[in-house]
Amino acid sequence: MSENHGLRTEFANADDSTGLVLWRVTNAWQAAQRQALRTFGLTHVQFVLLASLTWLGTDSPTQQQLAHHAGTDPMMTSQVLRALENKGLIERRPHPTDGRARLLAPTQAGRTLANQAVIAVEACDRDFFAALGQERGRFTTLLAKIDPR
Repeated sequence: MSENHGLRTEFANADDSTGLVLWRVTNAWQAAQRQALRTFGLTHVQFVLLASLTWLGTDSPTQQQLAHHAGTDPMMTSQVLRALENKGLIERRPHPTDGRARLLAPTQAGRTLANQAVIAVEACDRDFFAALGQERGRFTTLLAKIDPR
């Protein structure tokens, strides 16, 4: 344990902290994604949920299943889904056996928007992670090891 500028830390250099580096990278990546999605009128979380719902296709997941797939908080998911529904991008239908649950599906406008926006999102990812070169796949594999889902 070393003491740097009054902080008792295991790191001699702040840049050696995995958590701090991940924090910085995540913030920069999210800023890039916000910029890429601005022209589509979607926040990043709106895109993630709409794209996830579109990805799941005709399975008509429940809100809980969608939140699990996307790795989002269920309460926040509910709020975002309301916004997407108000924009006419998703539909909620009654569940045939669970009166509390709703089945979710993208509207045609939602599918179209998701498929347009994913092009910009994936281009943003290619640019952002370009410095990894051939290591990008390995990086993704390593991140998947710590994915709590």
